[in-house]
Amino acid sequence: MKRRDLLKLAGALAAPRLHAAETVPLFDGKTLEGWIQVENSATTLTAAAVANGPAFLAKITGGDDPVSKFLRSKVTDTSTLSNAVKQINLVLAGPSIYDKARFGAVVLRPETADLLKSDPHAYALARLNKLLLEDAYPADIQKSATSGWTVKDGAMASTGAGRGVIYTARDFTRFKLKFTVRHVSGNPDHQACVLIFCTRPASGEKPLDALAGIQFQPPNGGHWDYRAGMNSNGGAEFTYVNRVRYDPHQWSRVEIVADAHQGTASMSVAQPVGESLVEVVQFKDPGAGKTGPLAWQMHNAGLFDEYKDVAVEM
Repeated sequence: MKRRDLLKLAGALAAPRLHAAETVPLFDGKTLEGWIQVENSATTLTAAAVANGPAFLAKITGGDDPVSKFLRSKVTDTSTLSNAVKQINLVLAGPSIYDKARFGAVVLRPETADLLKSDPHAYALARLNKLLLEDAYPADIQKSATSGWTVKDGAMASTGAGRGVIYTARDFTRFKLKFTVRHVSGNPDHQACVLIFCTRPASGEKPLDALAGIQFQPPNGGHWDYRAGMNSNGGAEFTYVNRVRYDPHQWSRVEIVADAHQGTASMSVAQPVGESLVEVVQFKDPGAGKTGPLAWQMHNAGLFDEYKDVAVEM
C-alpha cells in the first residue's frame, strides 16, 4: 500500500465517527433529583387563596392594624377581590413590606423569621413578602406551598397544591423527550401540560410564569404559547396532524421531538401504551426556539397528573 493511502487510512481511523443517539433517563422512579420545583403561589396571591373575600376586603379598606393601613395606601381598587389581588401582587413584587412597627404585633412563622434575617433578593424577597402577608392575615389567606410534586408509585405526581412547574436541572437544544403520562383528576379541571423551549431563571431570579415556554397538552394536542408578549394559544404556530380523541385518564406514551435551532417541535402519542405512535400536533416558529429546561406544568390548583418512564434522546 502506498504511503499516501496509509495516511488516508490512518486519518479515517482517527476521525470522529457519528455517534448513535444517546438516551438519558430523567427520572429514576424514586426521587425528584435533577428537577427543580417552582410554585407560583409561593410569591403571589390568588383570589382562590382568600378564605372570605368580603371580610378580607373590609380589613384592607377599614382595618385599624398597621398592615391593613399600609395595604390601603397601596391598593386603590377594592371594587372586587380580583382587582385588589392584582394590586397586592404588585406590592409583593416590590421592595420588602417589612417594617418593625408595622409587623410588631404579627406572629411570624419560623420560615418567615429565618428569611427575614437573611439578605433576600428577587425571588426570595417576593417569597418573604408573601409569607409576611400570610402571617398578617392567618385567618384570611391560605398558607402557600413551595412544592407541588412528589413521587407516588414510581411516578412523578402533582399534588394539586397550585399553579407552578417542575423543570429539569439540565438544558436541551435538539432532543426527543419520551414519557408516559396520565391525567388523574382536576377540580377545576385542565389537561396535563408539558413545556419546552423554556427560559431558565437566573440564580435568585423570580421565574417567569410557565417559564415562558411553549406548551403541549398530551394526549389530545392542546397547546399554548407563554412567551413574553404572547400568552395565547399560538394560532398558526400549531398545526394538527391528526385530530385524536384519546382518554387523558389512561396512560399514554408520548414523544416530543424538538429542535431549538429551527424552532420546531412535534408531539406523537400512543394509546394504549405499546401501540404505534400517532403524530398529533406540530409547532413551528423560528423565533420561539430556545435552549432551556424541559418542564411539567401544573396549570392550576386541584390538578393531579402522573409521569413516568421519562427520558430524553439527544
